Amino acid sequence: MSTPEDRRYTEQHEWAQVRDDGAAPVVRIGITHHAQDALGDIVFVQLPEVGAAVAPGEPMGEVESTKSVSDVYAPVAGVVAAVNESLGDAPETVNADPYGAGWLVEIRVEGDAGGVTADLLDAAAYQALVDAS
Repeated sequence: MSTPEDRRYTEQHEWAQVRDDGAAPVVRIGITHHAQDALGDIVFVQLPEVGAAVAPGEPMGEVESTKSVSDVYAPVAGVVAAVNESLGDAPETVNADPYGAGWLVEIRVEGDAGGVTADLLDAAAYQALVDAS
């Protein structure tokens, strides 16, 4: 699976996609194809509550697979605006569509959302990181 170029990435294998919902900027977060592949079959996803404040690099949830439990880290600072509630009944969606229906949370950020994701890896840099591992 190719690495989508319309988002930014962390070294912990989360992706961040800036979305404009007409109000304050929102960044949608998920885990990468590489992460879900390494985890194996995902059986449970624990997400933060809407309204929770998150800080970059801090754990904000967990993804549990048949192999292990892995923290999900916030790539940006802000307030959780939405969680993907469908994952409660179908956590395997993260495996099937990590860049689409398997998204985890949306974080409302202050200021320019493109600016808050500027320090994250672009698709080429993330792919180089994955290829080197």
